[in-house]
This record gives sequence, structure tokens and C-alpha cells, in this order.
Amino acid sequence: MRGRMIAVAVVGVLAGVVVALVSLPEARRALLPSGPTPITTGKALVGGPFSLLDQTGRRVTDKDFNGRHMVVMFGFTSCPDICPSGLQVLSAALDRLGDKAKRVAPIFVSLDPERDRPETLKDYLASFHPSLVGLTGTSEEIAAAAKAYRVYYKKVPVDGSPGSYTIDHSSFFYLMDDKGAFVTHMPHSTNPEKMAERIASVL
Repeated sequence: MRGRMIAVAVVGVLAGVVVALVSLPEARRALLPSGPTPITTGKALVGGPFSLLDQTGRRVTDKDFNGRHMVVMFGFTSCPDICPSGLQVLSAALDRLGDKAKRVAPIFVSLDPERDRPETLKDYLASFHPSLVGLTGTSEEIAAAAKAYRVYYKKVPVDGSPGSYTIDHSSFFYLMDDKGAFVTHMPHSTNPEKMAERIASVL
């Protein structure tokens, strides 16, 4: 009997709270949390300033590409498969764009500053699209650029080959708008036609 009376009392209290919340603005303000509603923009924090050397040895920054949409890929010239296949996809996509490709800055940033000097990049990129820009720099400069683009990379020694190493790294193309803001990313295995369509949609 006592338990039933307690249950009835609890229900009565809860009903009173509900009525107060519905009918009395003062009660709502007192019982419910107030304050500004959080606003999210959905903007990814990818990209940012960089200062690196291109394949001719010229110092360039992100500002040099303002007015063109950047397609940025990180890798290294000794990469056995992901980088060359990705650059082939990008080259084919640029060919599909035709004259629109002039409004695109395709950029390959080396994650291997020890081996990838400007002249190394120049020789390597000659096998791909002629508009490709290769960028390298000091270890610190490369680390800053990779951090800005949220790129994972790690130097990994090669077993049984003292002094040799490879580099594990994430493999995406980063499409940026003509002011350097992030638009989207695409995996290195993206179909060239799909990549061209995606780039064209923002030009």
C-alpha cells in the first residue's frame, strides 16, 4: 500500500513538471538549459599556407596558385605503385578537361625531401602531364605542408637493406577552390572520367 502511494505521488510530481514546462515560460527557462545553440559549418580543416621549392628550384607558396583550383597529391618519386598510378589518373583527367585544365594547378608534393630534390622531381614528372608542378623542401617545410593537409606519412626502413627506406603515406587527391579552400578529396584510384567531372563541376 505504501509503495503504491509513493508511485502515485511520483507520477503526480512528473505530471506537474510537464504541465509547468508546457504552460509557464518562466518554468521552462528555470528548468531547461539556456544559451546559444551550437552552430556547425561543416567545413573541413584541410589545406593552408605552404612555402616550398618547385621542380625548377623556384620558391613558391600557396598564394602563387590563387585564381586556379589546386589538385594536390602527396607522395614520393621512389613510390613503386600508388604514386605513379595516381599521377596517371590525374594526367588522364587533365586531358579530359581540355582547355578547362588551364584553370587547374595539379601539384605533387614530395614526402621524401632527402631524395627528392627539385631536379629529381623534374625528371620524374616528365613522364606525366606537362602542367604538373612538383614541390619539395626541407623536412620541416614538408612536415608543415603535410600537417596542413592532414596527410599521414612515415619513413619505414627496408628489411635486409641497410640505409634503404620507403615511405608509408595516405593517398588522396585534395581538390581546393581558387582561393585555396578545401572542396573535397578523392582516392588515388578514382576513375579519370569521374575525376574530370568532379573538377569540372567546380570550375
